Formats: sequence, C-alpha cells, structure tokens
Amino acid sequence: MTSSVILFLAALLDYLIGDPWGWPHPVQVMGWVISPLTKFFLKVCHNSLAQRIAGIILAITLIIGSGCLGWLIIQTAKWLHPLWGNVLETIILASCFALKSLRSAAQEVLKPLTAGDLDSARYILSNYVGRDSQHLSEPEILRAVLETVTENATDGVMAPLFYAIVGACVPGVGLIPLALAYKASSTLDSMVGYRQAPYTYIGWFSARLEDYLTWLPCRLTVITLALLSGKPLYVWRICCRDAVKDPSPNSGWSECAYAAILGVQMGGTNWYGGVPQQKPLLGDVIHPITPTVIHNALLLTRYSFLLWLCVAIAIPLIANTLN
Repeated sequence: MTSSVILFLAALLDYLIGDPWGWPHPVQVMGWVISPLTKFFLKVCHNSLAQRIAGIILAITLIIGSGCLGWLIIQTAKWLHPLWGNVLETIILASCFALKSLRSAAQEVLKPLTAGDLDSARYILSNYVGRDSQHLSEPEILRAVLETVTENATDGVMAPLFYAIVGACVPGVGLIPLALAYKASSTLDSMVGYRQAPYTYIGWFSARLEDYLTWLPCRLTVITLALLSGKPLYVWRICCRDAVKDPSPNSGWSECAYAAILGVQMGGTNWYGGVPQQKPLLGDVIHPITPTVIHNALLLTRYSFLLWLCVAIAIPLIANTLN
C-alpha cells in the first residue's frame, strides 16, 4: 500500500470518525510522559540554568523518542504482516489530524450558544481555551471560538500533514515519525511552553522549538488560504500589517489570514486568571463574528487540507506516469 493511499485513508478516517472517545491517543500518551517528567525536573532543578537544561532534555527526549517509537511500531507491525503495518499506519496518522476535533469542539460550544444558553456555552468553552470564560458575552464567546479554530488550524491540522508529507519524501522515514515528532513538540508547547512560573525556564526550549517547527507550515497555510480566497494580495497585505504585531510568530499569521478572508476582526482584551491581557487587533471589522463565520472558517481549513492532500497524492502519480 503506497503512502498516497495511506494519506487518503487517514484523512478519510479523521473526517468520518475523528478521535473516538475513550480510545488511547498519541497526544494522551505524550501527556502521561510529559507530566511526571516535568514534575521530577522541577523538583530536582532549583535554579534557572538547571531548569533550562532540563527543558532541553525533556523536549529532545520526547520529540525524538516519539518519532523513533512511531517508526519502530510501524516497522514491527509490517514485519508481522504488511497489512497490519498499513492499517496501523493509517490509524496513527489519522490521530495526528485534528480536523474533526476542531469542528466538533466548535459545534459543542455553538449549540447551546445559539439556543441562548450562555452559561453552558461558557462552561464548555472553558474546556478548550485558557482565558477566563465565566463572564464572556455572546460576541466574546464567538470570538474565542473563532480564534481557537483559526489558531489551531495550523498546528492541529496543516502542520502534521506537512510533516507527514515531508517524511514520506525521505527514504526510510515514512509518514508517521515526523508527524508524531511534531505532535510531541506541539503537546510540549501546550503543556509547559508558558512564560509564567513554574514553566518559565523548563518550558522555554519547547516553546521556541515549536515556533520554529511551525513557522514554515504556517506560512504555507497562509499562502494556501490567500489563494483559495481569490484575493491573495489583500490577505497578504493585511497579514503584513497586523500579524507582525502578535508576539507569537505563527498564531497571529494564522488568525489574521482567516480574519482578512472572512472580513472580521480578532484580538482584543482577554482575561487570564483575573488578569487582563491585550492581544493585537487582527483584520478589519467588516462583518460581525457569527456562527456562520465560524463554519466558513472550518470550511476554509478543510479546503486547504484537501488541497495539500491532493497535491501530495498527485505528485507521485505524475512522477510514476512520466517514468
């Protein structure tokens, strides 16, 4: 079974099933490793230098370990039987994509919100965002959902696909190792990549590394979105104007591309632990953020994903035809 077929089946599996509740997930396993290791390093490392070194060890161990373990599992399964290896590779790769998870999370918040149940919408939203959600108004809930959907479009959907494709192009690597390694980096960033204590020093390397690993797929995603919108120069101009103001080298670009295409504005004041934090404004207020806008953002992500998928599948077919 070729990499192209596995890519297609993995994407189809994510679209139809996503991440079944109760099933073990690679990110969950990574979290089981990260949490105790982080607690151990924080316990034995009492100064900033020691915690920085521990953070490097933590990141390298998990990222390289995830990629190598994924490769070993697939090769072992293929040694037992090629079909088992292909099936397992498809399932693991599907778990690296979060397209359906993003859609489900958004719908889970929007359902009570459109029914007028703000309290339920706030409570559900708190499961997906780090900001304080207990007093958010309806427009603020909608903005939080859109920002979550558009920020995670890169690191949750497009970047894993990018690294799977890169891995497939490297002889002897395959689809899984680099995709899992990237998911490990993303998981580390979400768990320890904070400037606040106690993760200030132990998480600095994970946060910086994730920024670097996401930089290229993020820009390629922005370019893809801009081309799909039919107004690439306008989208790029808005991103160059607003995205550069965001302290994150990636999330601001991802969110701003969607804001420009959809004609909405993201950013503003968010509250974290009762402390206000001002985020740069991205895009222009042409339209209000509505559930329809959020659904359109999800559609844009799906179209971008499908475009990359089609290109990845078509290139080997064209190459084989020419040969």
